[in-house]
Amino acid sequence: MERDRANFYSAFWAVGLIVLLGIFSIRLVGPGTVGVVVRLGKPTGRILSPGAHLVFPLVDRVVRFSTKKLIYETTSEEKQKGSRADYKDYPVDTNTKDGQQVDIFYTVRFSIDPTRAGWIVNNIGDENAIVEKIVKTESRVWARNIPRKYTAEELYTGNVQGIATEIEDKLRAKFEENGVVLDAVGIREIKFTDQYLNAIEQKQIEAVRVETAKNKAEQAKYEKEAKITMAEAQAKEQELLRQTLTPELIKKMWVEKWDGKLPQVVSDQGVLLQLPQ
Repeated sequence: MERDRANFYSAFWAVGLIVLLGIFSIRLVGPGTVGVVVRLGKPTGRILSPGAHLVFPLVDRVVRFSTKKLIYETTSEEKQKGSRADYKDYPVDTNTKDGQQVDIFYTVRFSIDPTRAGWIVNNIGDENAIVEKIVKTESRVWARNIPRKYTAEELYTGNVQGIATEIEDKLRAKFEENGVVLDAVGIREIKFTDQYLNAIEQKQIEAVRVETAKNKAEQAKYEKEAKITMAEAQAKEQELLRQTLTPELIKKMWVEKWDGKLPQVVSDQGVLLQLPQ
């Protein structure tokens, strides 16, 4: 009896141990994710696709990477809570070619190459490490250096997309080298100091004032020239009349205008006569 009871407990614990080992051997990999099996600290090269997988308990662990498009974004502290980016950071501060301080707000959209996940674990680390060491480091370097080639006015009035394209060109090869697929880089805002913005506003106001004064001067000049032209035309017309009027022409013009009625008063050699009605 005692032997049967002992055998029962032994079998029970053996089954329980096998069940526990089975439970600890199962690893779930979610959708849009891959897993890299690491055994005793060394990547095995085994990549786990979404689903359930068996691994060796206690000696194996799984490092997971998202294969979805991820967003790294620099934004202000007050806007970070409302941002839906996967990784948030503070804006990059830099100087323009002419020494103006600016803050660069930008977004990098990227994904991790699942076929390079084992290499990434062995050479860089997990997903946070790849973002910190590659995406963040490289993008902040170029977001700081490229705007320095431009003056503040060029950044204020220029093509921001051109700067984003330059940054993207610098990042693409470096990302690919480290197992990251770059999707896009976007400059959302270049923020200038209040002092610079006030100077720009005053400059614009002055430009409007100068343009207004210029328009007024042009208008006055036009009006003056119009009056001179009109006076010259009138003078030429009068001179032409004086040169062409003759007694015969005046008499002809009088006859053409006469309506057949005699005037009430006519002059005969300086004597005024009242004609009867």
